[in-house]
Amino acid sequence: MLKMLGKRKRVVLTIKDKLDIIKKLEEGISFKKLSVVYGIGESTVRDIKKNKERIINYANSSDPTSGVSKRKSMKSSTYEELDRVMIEWFNQQKTDGVPVSGTICAKQAKFFFDALGMEGDFNASSGWLTRFKQRHGIPKAAGKGTKLKGDETAASEFCGNFQEFVERENLQPEQIYGADQTGLFWKCLPSRTLVLDTERNTSEYRSSRERIIIMCCANATGLHKLNLCVVGKAKKPRAFKGTDLSSLPVTYFSQKGAWMEQSVFRQWFDKYFVPQVQKHLRSKGLLEKAVLLLDFPPAHPNEELLSSDDGRIIVKYLPANVTSLIQPMSQGVLATVKRYYRAGLLQKYLDEGIDPKMFWKNLTVLDAIYEVSRAWNMIKTSTITKAWRKLFPGNGENSVMNIDEGAILAANLATVLQNTENCEHVDIENIDQWFDSRSNDSSCQVLTDSEGAEDRATAAEQKPYSKTRKAELNPEKHVSHKAALEWTENLLSYLEQQDDMLLSDKLVLRRLRTIIRRKQKIQNSKNHS
Repeated sequence: MLKMLGKRKRVVLTIKDKLDIIKKLEEGISFKKLSVVYGIGESTVRDIKKNKERIINYANSSDPTSGVSKRKSMKSSTYEELDRVMIEWFNQQKTDGVPVSGTICAKQAKFFFDALGMEGDFNASSGWLTRFKQRHGIPKAAGKGTKLKGDETAASEFCGNFQEFVERENLQPEQIYGADQTGLFWKCLPSRTLVLDTERNTSEYRSSRERIIIMCCANATGLHKLNLCVVGKAKKPRAFKGTDLSSLPVTYFSQKGAWMEQSVFRQWFDKYFVPQVQKHLRSKGLLEKAVLLLDFPPAHPNEELLSSDDGRIIVKYLPANVTSLIQPMSQGVLATVKRYYRAGLLQKYLDEGIDPKMFWKNLTVLDAIYEVSRAWNMIKTSTITKAWRKLFPGNGENSVMNIDEGAILAANLATVLQNTENCEHVDIENIDQWFDSRSNDSSCQVLTDSEGAEDRATAAEQKPYSKTRKAELNPEKHVSHKAALEWTENLLSYLEQQDDMLLSDKLVLRRLRTIIRRKQKIQNSKNHS
């Protein structure tokens, strides 16, 4: 046999080729054989194995319908954080069937660049847009403003395959779980409830940028709802001072951009999901065997990496572009959680009866966590079982027909607000828009931090001196609202540090704090009249 003379022709592998090589390596095929098949050196095959995780993560974050079969490089963006935020935003729009054009992408990128406080001379040009789409395998048609519909064929095929899997594994609805995440801009009220129309456009007001990620997880019966998983930016926010994280009503993780990264998700799966599911199934006398249904992963590890030690609790991924059609948590569950949260936030604002500026200063991410936990607890079992109907057509058929709870909430709140000072301009349409807003838009505003020296001076006047505080805390003297509020805050901090306190006890104390704040506001109004 004659040997080939000269240098070997340079071969540039696609991402798909590299994934195939990784799979064949796992099947036991040798480096030498693969180097011959693909016309590359053995050292190249070894490099592919070394970079296995990076290649898989990149492929998972790309649109599987068009990207990896042709793309050859994994060159990252100059602004990696912006790139990550943008692809998550784009995937969410695609999931919701929202039209996305190149102009909209460019404006959103510029918005995120400013919101993240990034430095540099960023220009969301057509060149940037082209490179962004190439990096993530986004087809050209996705940038023309046409509505991105779910893949009904893929959804139908998956439903059939999943039902066969459930029958083959002899799984009961109690053993089938679904989880999905969404961003929550927690520090916002309807813009018309904050200021009069003439004030809304001043520089003192901007859109809310305070965001956390919430992930809801429940089984197909709706009888086992795991604690919400919440991802925030700070490892321990200032509002958490003195709080034992294990006593929170949610499972809290931190990530600098407040995103659900693979490492965060895997930690949640291993440390929280698996043990809680095993405990629940034991209580029901069922085999500790279950499946968790997830979206196609940009943020989730491979299926092989997500399983219990005994391999009985596993995950199944939905195909791309079917979330809006069959993902259970996206069939009204996440949207209803947000509506309950925003309704509760608005009710808290009305109950405290204080100025919007003061409400904003008092509102913390810890308040938001308790409020969104309450919202998740309010989700009815029937809402969850109906969300599984597209995967299991008979699921929840015997439940009573749902009334549009969101419409009722909107109507009731609008009526109350129209009889509240500074809120007369609100209407049902405004509340509906705010309920359904997914990002920082014009229906959701907060005060900026640049409120001037006057507000800071007012805050300084309200801070009690040590001698005054000592006198007020003397139980033989009259207890002021200010002192009662301070005691309540201290007691609440104490409860947060205890790991054996009931959530109901903390909620009662938080309700008392709201009442005291309202009384203090009424007293202040009388003093100034």
